[in-house]
Amino acid sequence: MVNHVHPRRWPAYALAVLFVGYAAGKAVFAAQSRLGFPGGPVVSAAEHESYARDVMGVATAQWSATATGLLAACLAVATVTTLGRRVPRTMMLLALAGMLLAVGAGAMIMVVDGFVGIGVGWQWYHAILGLVVIGLLLETIRSYATATKRVAA
Repeated sequence: MVNHVHPRRWPAYALAVLFVGYAAGKAVFAAQSRLGFPGGPVVSAAEHESYARDVMGVATAQWSATATGLLAACLAVATVTTLGRRVPRTMMLLALAGMLLAVGAGAMIMVVDGFVGIGVGWQWYHAILGLVVIGLLLETIRSYATATKRVAA
């Protein structure tokens, strides 16, 4: 039997909006073949050239980030939709755990650099946004896990 507790949907929707914003910013930079994110730290010309030469094309990297941002937004929305709830619980929780590791690591870099300063260039307001993202992601996972928990009949 499935627990029919009404989960909070707003954290997932807020997270999806943030991920779509991330994807849009990355798409703008991909179209311009620039590294970074609008409103974020400035990437030096030497770092930009090194990345383009040694890793992959800048536009390719930014388009990949655009795609992962849209995928993350879809995953967040899937946690609160009927169609998304049809995905096996274990698979969804594994996907959400992977997202927590990837997004959480990036957000923690923003937090540490914004408050302590490790040389990346994030400011205090980026750090607050990082904390908000981590909180929304944790609440989305908790809400999904609670809503899909099986209860004894």
